[in-house]
Amino acid sequence: MESAGEPIARYRLRRLRRTELPVDTVELARYLVGKVVVHDTDDGRLSGRIVEPEAYPVGDSAGHAFRGETRRNASMFLAPGHAHVYFTYGSSFMLNVTSEVAGIGAGVLLRALEPIDGIDRMQRFRGGVGLLDLARGPGRLTQAMQIDLRQDGVDLCAAGPLWLATSRRETGAIGQSVRVGLTRNVDRELRFYERGNPNVSGPKSLNK
Repeated sequence: MESAGEPIARYRLRRLRRTELPVDTVELARYLVGKVVVHDTDDGRLSGRIVEPEAYPVGDSAGHAFRGETRRNASMFLAPGHAHVYFTYGSSFMLNVTSEVAGIGAGVLLRALEPIDGIDRMQRFRGGVGLLDLARGPGRLTQAMQIDLRQDGVDLCAAGPLWLATSRRETGAIGQSVRVGLTRNVDRELRFYERGNPNVSGPKSLNK
């Protein structure tokens, strides 16, 4: 289990417990920087460190739950630590981690990962692109990790093929900025990222 020459021991993974997850959406977004998404598929493990999450808290007009619960966003109203996956732009799946208490719709969008396991397979899924472009951006992330609507509602803290983990690797300094590509609530600084990590997406002006 290596990425860019990092020692294997630094990526020994432990499944996150729900009690470890901050309930507050913004706190959860910051907390998830440096944590790991794992997808154990029939063909082997795919994993990556979270290097860029965005918070979509309660009442956020840019959030997927703003207009209330629907069939499409029902998983966003589950207890903290579930997967909310939806299809957008006619081509891309988005992976979110639910937050707040059950019945309250809010979550954290995962925008970028630093690939760890299954890099060769990720490159095949992504059409042979280079390492830095494998999971830099939310649509690329789900394509590389083979995540789609079949994982919507999955408990990321329970035993199963898709889960959240922590590792021995220390997280670098965390930056904070406005979110990327929005037309509503554009000024709220709810995007977090690991400073200096080349896998972070978004314009360079935000990644200082």
